[in-house]
Amino acid sequence: MSLLLSSLATLAERLGLDPQSEVLALALTHSSYAAEHGVSSNERLEFLGDAVVGLAVADLIVRDFPQQNEGASSIMRSRVVNESSLANAAGRLELGGHLRIGRGVVKERGRERPSILADAFEAVVAAIYLERGYDVARDFVQRTLAPEVAAASSSTSSLDPKTRLLQWAEQRGLGAPHYELRAQGPSHDTHFEATVSVGDLRATGTGPSKKRAETSAAERAWQERHDA
Repeated sequence: MSLLLSSLATLAERLGLDPQSEVLALALTHSSYAAEHGVSSNERLEFLGDAVVGLAVADLIVRDFPQQNEGASSIMRSRVVNESSLANAAGRLELGGHLRIGRGVVKERGRERPSILADAFEAVVAAIYLERGYDVARDFVQRTLAPEVAAASSSTSSLDPKTRLLQWAEQRGLGAPHYELRAQGPSHDTHFEATVSVGDLRATGTGPSKKRAETSAAERAWQERHDA
């Protein structure tokens, strides 16, 4: 067995697929190679895989992070299902070395290009879905993207209240929250009161500085939002 075939067999084993699978071969065929050789590319599989990956990640978030509301869950999913994250996952699987890519793209280091790697990951997920079914594809996605999920969970929970409120508002088309500040007390002991308005939601917070007052108001608005 050649080194290339042996390597492909190792990849297929990781994916739970037959090394001779025609769907796997298609998933590893970039459009540049397809154009040069008159064969089909993995673009349709990318389309299907994108949907499977998104559903699998959403399923994991709902199951494992029940404390997160819809807004935080959407932020978390977007941090997992994006080109950078999927390219990283493809790198761990060493997909780049197995891709069939056109000569010109190879010269341009296409095997290392994040967009190509991310698309290949989605295509491979689609291959698993078609050959083994959704449950196997879901488990593969959740297992493979576990590092990205952990990182997204940590960063989402650590968002400061103003940023969290802003992202929540923007996702709903409400625009950026508007803050009104008022100073209270003498100059040597000034406190601030901030009122934040976003949509029909208004909340007030206080603090020894403008920033602290706005943060307090944002936190209160976050707690009082309608989808809490």
